[in-house]
Amino acid sequence: MKVGILAGGFGSRLAEETEIRPKPMVEIGGRPVLWHIMMHYHTYGYRDFVIALGYKGDFIKRWARDMVRLNGHLRVHTRTGEVDLDPIENPDWTIDLIDTGLTTLTGGRIKRLGPWLGHETFMLTWGDGVSDVDLDRLVAFHRSHGKLATMTIVRPAARYGHLQLDGDQIVSFEEKPQTTEGWINGAFFVLEPGVLEYIDGDDVMFEHAPLERLAADGQLMAYRHEAFWQCMDTLREKEVLQKLWDSGNAPWKSWRE
Repeated sequence: MKVGILAGGFGSRLAEETEIRPKPMVEIGGRPVLWHIMMHYHTYGYRDFVIALGYKGDFIKRWARDMVRLNGHLRVHTRTGEVDLDPIENPDWTIDLIDTGLTTLTGGRIKRLGPWLGHETFMLTWGDGVSDVDLDRLVAFHRSHGKLATMTIVRPAARYGHLQLDGDQIVSFEEKPQTTEGWINGAFFVLEPGVLEYIDGDDVMFEHAPLERLAADGQLMAYRHEAFWQCMDTLREKEVLQKLWDSGNAPWKSWRE
């Protein structure tokens, strides 16, 4: 099963970082968040990735090309220009890097990936969010219902502390609890190729008409994930992920180094 990852957005809310690189290349623990996402899929046996490029896509191409050279030892013969590689063990991945346009919206990017995703069930997620979602259970759930689309839904931590008041008195305070106000789209989709027929073109947000139509047709199912999930839309959220990584107990780290 192939894994599609959307990595083409402008990342304007993380402008401190994305002026020089695309958001999926912003680093956590010295590695791009895109690598963290791919490593989570790798842990569950997924090896074939199809990445939708847009804003600063050349940055991601260079990273993928240089990954082997930079993750190991080199011997350079300066007279001939020959380079001998002695790489450390790298993940056995096949990565298709597809230019999907600078201003193409999420639905359009997914549609453009169609020829590389093939005619079988595929995974899809955004290139800026990490989770410890159990991918085996997610796929089993998708297989069990026979619909076109499964969306992982999550209840993320609140952005601010939660207060309960009695008049002007604070009677309880909880620092950044998990919200209880409802579920949101956490990406980590499992999709059938028929989903692409719900996308009309480049100017379509997948999160709008396609998902609305899939829901109206009874073809969209929700996989509830109650454990860790975190997007990286802002510098504050990037710092949250970095602190978790530095603690040595990052919840999304499902692999051994």
